[in-house]
Amino acid sequence: MDVIDVIVVMITGLWLFLPAMVPNSAAVVFGGKTKIDFGRSWRGKRIFGDGKSWRGFFGGAFSGIVIGLIMILIASIWDPVDYWGYGPFWGNVGILACLSFGAVLGDLCGAFIKRRLGMERGQKAPVLDQYDFVIGAFCVTALFYPEWIYATYIEGWHIAALLFIIIIMFAVHRLVNIVGYKMGLKKEPW
Repeated sequence: MDVIDVIVVMITGLWLFLPAMVPNSAAVVFGGKTKIDFGRSWRGKRIFGDGKSWRGFFGGAFSGIVIGLIMILIASIWDPVDYWGYGPFWGNVGILACLSFGAVLGDLCGAFIKRRLGMERGQKAPVLDQYDFVIGAFCVTALFYPEWIYATYIEGWHIAALLFIIIIMFAVHRLVNIVGYKMGLKKEPW
C-alpha cells in the first residue's frame, strides 16, 4: 500500500465517521425542555445536569442518521452496491444508528463523569470533552457491528483511519465549539 492509498483510507474513515460527529452539535440546536435526569441527583450531585435534554438527545441522534442517509444517497450514485463503505442498505442504516446514538450516549457518559468529579456544566474537561462521543460511537457500533468496525478502523492499514480520527478530533471539536459560541448557541467556546 502506498502513501496515497493510506491517505484515501484515512479520509474514507473520517467520511464514514461523520454521522457520529454531527449529533453533539445538533443536540445543542435541538436541546431544551425536559432534562434527561428530570432534575434528579445521585449522591448529592446532578446525574447529567441541565445541558442534557431528551429533545437534544433524540434531535442530535436523528440528525446524525439523516446526514448518514444523505451520504448514502450521494454514494449510491457512484457505488450502488457498497455505498462507500457502509455495506448493504439495511445494514448501513443500523451502522448509522449505532454511530449516532453511540455518540450522544458517549456524551451523556462524559456528562455523568464530569458531575461525579464535581465539575459544573460548561467547565473544561480536556480529553473527556473531545473524545467521549468518539468512544461512545465506537463502542456501541462495535457491540452490534464488530466486523464493520474491525474492517473499517482496525484491520491492516485501516488503523490509520482510527489514528487520524483520534488526532484530528481535538481540532475539529475545538473549531465546532468556537463556531457554536460565536453563533450564540454555546455559552463557552470549548
